[in-house]
Amino acid sequence: MAAVGETIGDEEKHHTAAPETTSSFDINDYTIVKEGEAEILMNVKNQVFYNKAQVNNRDMSIAVLRTFISKRQQEHEARLLSKKMKIEAKKVVEPISEPEAMEHDEKSNGGCDISQDISQDEPCSISENPAANHGRRVQEDLKPPRVLEALSASGLRALRYAREVEGIEKVVALDNDKASVESCRRNIRLNGSVASSKVESHLVDARVYMLTHPKEFDVVDLDPYGSPSIFLDSAVQSVADGGILMCTATDMAVLCGGNGEVCYSKYGAYPLKGKYHHEMALRILLACIESHANRYKRYIVPVLSVKMDFYIRVFVRIFTSASAMKNTPLKLSYVYQCVGCDSFHLQSIGRTVSKNTSVRHLPGFGPVVSQECSDCGKKYNVGGPIWSAPIHDMGWVNSILADVKSIKERYPAFDRISAVLTTISEELPDVPLFLCLHNLCATLKCTSPSAVMFRSAVINAGYRISGSHVSSLAMKTDAPMDVIWDIMRCWVKNHPVKGQSPDLAGSVILTKEPVLQANFARAVASLSKAQVKKVARFLPNPERHWGPKVRAGRRITSKHASLVGAEVVKGLQKLEEGEDEPASKREKTEESTPNL
Repeated sequence: MAAVGETIGDEEKHHTAAPETTSSFDINDYTIVKEGEAEILMNVKNQVFYNKAQVNNRDMSIAVLRTFISKRQQEHEARLLSKKMKIEAKKVVEPISEPEAMEHDEKSNGGCDISQDISQDEPCSISENPAANHGRRVQEDLKPPRVLEALSASGLRALRYAREVEGIEKVVALDNDKASVESCRRNIRLNGSVASSKVESHLVDARVYMLTHPKEFDVVDLDPYGSPSIFLDSAVQSVADGGILMCTATDMAVLCGGNGEVCYSKYGAYPLKGKYHHEMALRILLACIESHANRYKRYIVPVLSVKMDFYIRVFVRIFTSASAMKNTPLKLSYVYQCVGCDSFHLQSIGRTVSKNTSVRHLPGFGPVVSQECSDCGKKYNVGGPIWSAPIHDMGWVNSILADVKSIKERYPAFDRISAVLTTISEELPDVPLFLCLHNLCATLKCTSPSAVMFRSAVINAGYRISGSHVSSLAMKTDAPMDVIWDIMRCWVKNHPVKGQSPDLAGSVILTKEPVLQANFARAVASLSKAQVKKVARFLPNPERHWGPKVRAGRRITSKHASLVGAEVVKGLQKLEEGEDEPASKREKTEESTPNL
């Protein structure tokens, strides 16, 4: 703690001569917050944003970053090996002639004709310019990754990257708020020489900085307060080829259909209010990032997409290829959602036609549904376009999960992130969106079968089914909706419902006889491996008020009690009252108070 005292003393000296501003330093306004291996000085008056609940976000990001560095090294070694094998194959295909062979033998005995031009394929290792060979070796060495945190606030995330993730060359932390940058620089010094050598903080607009540093960073982290939409265009340009973009969105009311027109203006897609709205939010964000990347002949490959707490976060790799970019329409779809029942259908934007070795890209066939729902006769709402390709790379997910379990003591939120990753590892990766069993039963107004019975009926019908990390009630399946409703009709036959209005969607569905006779006998795969082992997958919040916090700089009042707690609000109000009360008034009050 001596170093902490020295740092605080230096800050006090630095601000003594300065006029009273929002950045003036008072030791009584700060508390020390420790997370992982990093420590920060946190202002209790909400001058710089900090949310304890985001420890899940930061732990997940560190886990993905560690896996990215490992995968990046493996890919680099694979490229070198492939290049070496091609050179060796070329030597075998092109045999050396007899005069060249004799000349080669002379050179191998120590002679080398430096007056002649030396090609890259020349077996002679002696070079007229030794620096040239050294430069070639340097190019083969993979440079350590550079990380950009575009919106750093206190710098906690950047400090954890620098101190906990091995192999990082530099972490650049940006913010356009002066108080945040001062706080970040203070925290860099607080965390010692490792942080000081690796982390640098800049007072600058992140959008301008990323635009002026194209393809310079292997990792770009976007974690804004609200929507990331205004940063995406510059972010996709700043990521190096094969690098990774980590992006958070907290404007869930917009992404989940509360304000569809606002979502369309920010993300270019219209959301629907279904039980799958959180997964749809993930897919809308991915489609938006892909759209921005395509403008620069780039495309994304999602490795992990998670919904946690009150936000969504996606991890995507970005590559440059004009030809691969043409496949984007195959990964996007519109969603038709019935207004009467839970039936939904996806309409792909594009398709391909192959002829011999050529591939033509054409518009998708449509519509995939009629004007009215074939199950209940109601109309459809149309949403999207959304990302309908896989949102996770299961190889990455398993690698991340294995890494997290191997060093679980280094993750403060180990229980939560391991539970999320375990559930993701058991999802069907190629099935967009999901059904909710409770909603199906609510439509029919019937009692609900157990999840195991419903899963068994789907599996016995020859289809796949899994859960989803987004909701504990989610059912992801490749079974078509007519099969799902046939299963529910068979269930209702054994568990009759009361009479209801014939105009209701459930009544219309039940008037039809099931084509498929459902088999509710328990299937072996009706429970996932995690369920069989009784691994916790959906954990409760560790404490009260575990959610979003007040934006930095705003005065915390009684209306924020649901976010920060009534005790915090009362404490801050007392602190403000003590500061606002004039000293002379306090003295008079003390003098007039009788001694009891």
